[in-house]
Amino acid sequence: MAKNIEIKGLSEKEIKIISDFEFRKKYYFTREDIAKHFKNKKEMINTLYNLTKKKRIVRLNKNKYFLIPIRARIGKWTDDPFIVVNEVLNGKDYFIGGWAAANYWKLTDQIPFKYDIYTTRRQGNYKILGINFIFHRTTKTNIEKRSVIKKANGDQFRVLAKKETKEWMKSEK
Repeated sequence: MAKNIEIKGLSEKEIKIISDFEFRKKYYFTREDIAKHFKNKKEMINTLYNLTKKKRIVRLNKNKYFLIPIRARIGKWTDDPFIVVNEVLNGKDYFIGGWAAANYWKLTDQIPFKYDIYTTRRQGNYKILGINFIFHRTTKTNIEKRSVIKKANGDQFRVLAKKETKEWMKSEK
């Protein structure tokens, strides 16, 4: 039996904002990016709230959002977890470790169910865009010594260095 899918209607302004970003292929955006569409801050906050409630955007941090494309008819969408982490943390003070790093370096075929993120800023478990992230605290020195910067699809991210990942895997066994 087919499940009823309820898609909430979008206002003219919401459609204008979504189509503007889709046209420019910009799926990560800040409040500053959409400010030009509004007369004042209150109108912008209300629209962001409504788009979040209608599951057309996902809040990543205090100022950054992810646009769920129109082609995601039921409002479910995801992106490369490495890029999501980079966007959530604004590209600073973190690296991706654990099984996600091992999979990235092709040291395992196991697809990670969770992503271990080592950062100086937050800790705890979060589910963002359907992906489980576990944030661990670390120091800036640790980040600089143990990680490398890599690129994927034009975006860059930090991942635990291959040598460090091999050491981590030995300690996990």
